[in-house]
Amino acid sequence: MARVLVTGGAGFLGSHLCEILLGAGHEVLCVDNFFTGSRANVAPFRSNPRFELIRHDVTFPLYVEVDQIYNLACPASPIHYQYDPVQTTKTSVHGAINMLGLAKRTKARILQASTSEVYGDPEVHPQPEDYLGRVNPIGPRSCYDEGKRCAETLFFDYRRQHGLDIKVARIFNTYGSRMHFGDGRVVSDFVVRALRGENLVIHGDGMQTRSFCHVSDLIRGLVALMDTPLGVTGPMNLGNPSEITILELAELAIRMTGSRSRLEFLPRRPDDPIRRCPDISLAAQVLGWQPQITLDEGLQETIADFRCRLQA
Repeated sequence: MARVLVTGGAGFLGSHLCEILLGAGHEVLCVDNFFTGSRANVAPFRSNPRFELIRHDVTFPLYVEVDQIYNLACPASPIHYQYDPVQTTKTSVHGAINMLGLAKRTKARILQASTSEVYGDPEVHPQPEDYLGRVNPIGPRSCYDEGKRCAETLFFDYRRQHGLDIKVARIFNTYGSRMHFGDGRVVSDFVVRALRGENLVIHGDGMQTRSFCHVSDLIRGLVALMDTPLGVTGPMNLGNPSEITILELAELAIRMTGSRSRLEFLPRRPDDPIRRCPDISLAAQVLGWQPQITLDEGLQETIADFRCRLQA
């Protein structure tokens, strides 16, 4: 049994991670400032004596005793991370510094939840970990993209300079239950709009592609990476290599919800990647990890979760 700190633990990914860690018998310290996280996400765990919830912003130091740290704290959808871009960068950079400092003091193993956005609008497809990316450093998405890239830099510099036991996961598009209603992510946006009978808005011609990983597969990959031997650092892609166009996703959401919604096309957003798909060869080789949930299976669960919450 380990004492595990999860920053951003009341968020979409964080709450699922807390649930899995508690199920494995660990003590879980969940830290969140509730900017995008929700107490409702972790309400089922509050009675568990091995679960503790602290309201805290990772841009400030935290003094606790832990064995492992999952650093998930950062708004991850464009609507949320562009709301206060300076604070987004601070969360990635200052948050990484504070959590790395904590790991250094406690000799804890620490995992950084990085992102496929470090690849920007890629020229290489699918994207392997050794691709250095094509990122606009001054665009409207840069607060998130460059913040995460800087966090990766800090993690590897702390390893080289202080010998920290680090892990870096590059997370591709993930979906599932407990997604935020208004996060602007394409899956939640399409599903909620379809359930409400509203137009599904596509930015561009809809031919841009994404690959969607169910949250249960993603969390399984994060835990497997954390449990790798000393010296396995990543960065490691975690995502589903099955590619789908945004137009196909919209049509699938309409069909699976039984909606009469129509499609509405608006101009493409600045710096929006044309293609995004992970090369997961490294995860398959090192972790023996592959996504198991198909998009149809995962969307059924996601739609049921949103439908239930909309009716509540």
